[in-house]
Amino acid sequence: MTLAELRLDVLRRLSDLPGVPGQEDAVRDFVLTELEGLADEVRVDPLGNVLALKRGREDAGEGRERVMLSAHMDEIGFLVRYVDEKGFLRVQALGGFDTRNLFARNVTVHTRGGPLPGLLTPGGKPVHIAAPEDRKKVPEVREFFVDLGLGADDVRGQVRIGDMVTLDQTARQVGALTVGKAMDDRASVFLLLEVLRAWRDTRPRHDVLAVFSVQEEVGLRGAIVAAYGAAPTIGIGLDVTLAVDTPGASPDEAVTRLGEGIGIKVFDSSMISTRWLVNEFVDLAEQEGIPYQLEVLPLGGTDGAAIQRTREGVPTLTLSVPTRYIHTVVEAVHEADLRAGIDLLVAYLR
Repeated sequence: MTLAELRLDVLRRLSDLPGVPGQEDAVRDFVLTELEGLADEVRVDPLGNVLALKRGREDAGEGRERVMLSAHMDEIGFLVRYVDEKGFLRVQALGGFDTRNLFARNVTVHTRGGPLPGLLTPGGKPVHIAAPEDRKKVPEVREFFVDLGLGADDVRGQVRIGDMVTLDQTARQVGALTVGKAMDDRASVFLLLEVLRAWRDTRPRHDVLAVFSVQEEVGLRGAIVAAYGAAPTIGIGLDVTLAVDTPGASPDEAVTRLGEGIGIKVFDSSMISTRWLVNEFVDLAEQEGIPYQLEVLPLGGTDGAAIQRTREGVPTLTLSVPTRYIHTVVEAVHEADLRAGIDLLVAYLR
């Protein structure tokens, strides 16, 4: 039940797709195509989540669980919130940005008539004429604007409030790393697709409801409704987590380290993973020789929190893909950690 090779080209294509919260259409279409032949039932719910059911073995008996696995399709990005008298666009952030990483970025504004290339930059003076105190200032998101290189009338004729704005960055391989703008959380979307692909020709022990959720970056919204409808007996969130194993951070701040295995979440600010389930996954990883890391994340949340708190409560944990440079355009994941996540989930479902 293992895969011969990781289809990293699929991961790169996933990362390149545009899909801010509420406008995940391109990612959803890609996922639906990839799901062909991998599930017994596939549907899209009213909020836009993709739900794929793979039924478990009939002979599993009373030990057969209904396991919900959830990875979110959306990425952080922007909506157009205002067009000024000169045709510059002001934006509304969807998700958390460190604005130090937003200076002078190429972006795309996705309009009804098609995509428009643009430049994202904060208001103010260039370094040549800026005062010393201005050079040290870190702007807020509300100070950024998009320049489309068009006249005001042309802009107003093509752009409307609510159009999606995404950062431009083509995914690529950097050594053992796959790097792109949306590994959060397309790395987990990829992982979930690969787990289903591993079960293409046979059945897992448990019923598996694979959810590709929407609007996670603005409050776990897709997973909330998906979990309510699915009524799972076990929940597993799939997301990325910090790998701060780079210069400038102390060892205790690393959270996880690239290449050292899949993260098994103990705690984040949205949930405390069910302890017996954490122990079960740790024991399984050690029995199977699958590298893992126990993860404590001081701030952040995942779809696991939404599953855990649905209905009367669900035993839940989150598996996390260690990722460097989260919420930038160079989010980086390691192939060994992806492999470990796939192998651990396949082993659990077996």
